[in-house]
Amino acid sequence: MTLSSKKSILKGAVRIPSSKSYTHRALIAASLSDGNSKLDNLLLSSDTLATVDACIAFGSQIKITGNSANVSGSSSIKLPQNIINANNSGTTIRIMTALSSLCPDGYVVLTGDESLRNRPMEPLLDALNQLGVMCWSTRLNGTPPIIVKGGGLNGGSVEIPGNISSQFITAILIASTKSKRDVKLDVTGMLVSRPYIDSTIHILDLFGCNVISNNDQFIIPSNQNFTPTNFTVPGDFSSASFIMAAAAITNGTVKIEGLDFNMPQADMRMIDILLELGVGVEINKLEGSVTINGVDSLGSGDFNLSDSPDLLPAVATLASKTSGEISIHGVRHARFKETDRISALANEFKKAGIIVVESDDGLRLSPPSNLKPFKADSHLDHRIFMALSVLGLVSDSKCIISGNETISVSYPSFISDIQSLGGSFEVIN
Repeated sequence: MTLSSKKSILKGAVRIPSSKSYTHRALIAASLSDGNSKLDNLLLSSDTLATVDACIAFGSQIKITGNSANVSGSSSIKLPQNIINANNSGTTIRIMTALSSLCPDGYVVLTGDESLRNRPMEPLLDALNQLGVMCWSTRLNGTPPIIVKGGGLNGGSVEIPGNISSQFITAILIASTKSKRDVKLDVTGMLVSRPYIDSTIHILDLFGCNVISNNDQFIIPSNQNFTPTNFTVPGDFSSASFIMAAAAITNGTVKIEGLDFNMPQADMRMIDILLELGVGVEINKLEGSVTINGVDSLGSGDFNLSDSPDLLPAVATLASKTSGEISIHGVRHARFKETDRISALANEFKKAGIIVVESDDGLRLSPPSNLKPFKADSHLDHRIFMALSVLGLVSDSKCIISGNETISVSYPSFISDIQSLGGSFEVIN
């Protein structure tokens, strides 16, 4: 399926979807708790449903009603009867790979779709080996499918590089709460996406587990017990970033509701970026809302997004209305997402006439005199699709973007939400 997008001015209010990151983490923490937890305001997308299926395979009972779930968990993980299929979810396969080590004696096989089977796993496998776990890539190339031998996680000292994905660290943090001995985790090199690790520690704390964090070192006490907890998932700043960008570049006025400023979220940074570029932003933390007031022309800026790489596509769209160059750097790890997002954005944005210079760790983008109508490929990446769709909202003629189905990963109502705000989106079968 494809989408046509053309010039619009967005106005109105929209309630943003729930956080994908917190949904994953809450489901897993509840599943590791002895007893019943109630989780509300879940994001039920293809990614998080992969986590639901994996938790059930490991022995949890999960009953979903609407966007809530009753989770009856257990501190004892059972050996799955079948392979764990994480579909397109990197978070799922990485955390479940670490948790597989906690199964009784036996082997767990984990895989995913074609995109996921090309995403790196080697740093996580190496770290688990250091902790006494036998695990390997079936193709011996560090990518899924993965085989993990159960029997427990011994604990001890472990090093892991921090420059590829914070999901590796999150996986070790969660699994280490059940290790036989305390774990001392040292992150080597640059630690990217730190706020996602903070989100993991926040959820572990809410569910009764302790992680001692000291810059790039983490101490995880062994044999901890998760406490059943009722938790409401906050709105997702990652999804909100695309609505914010759309309002900003269409000179619109949009109120985004359902946000929570009290829980760590990396992509809250989008607000600061818009303010720096001269966009009007009204924040109501008590209400949990942000109102974006677009302007005729945005300023220019230089942004290091090493802690918030998922903002790369949304921030790139702002170059369509800037008075000068936008420089984005520090996001080399964005090359290891659903697709190489740096390369994909460079290739597709050039089709719209945006001047793009690609570097190893980012992009420099300058606005065109007039945005050209374009036909673009989402590269089967939900964030690339949403960025291109937003970009089309400032084109005088229809732009065609492939990959509508990708939004099921993180923001299933994206198209209808933009339409409700007056966006000229048309689905083409």
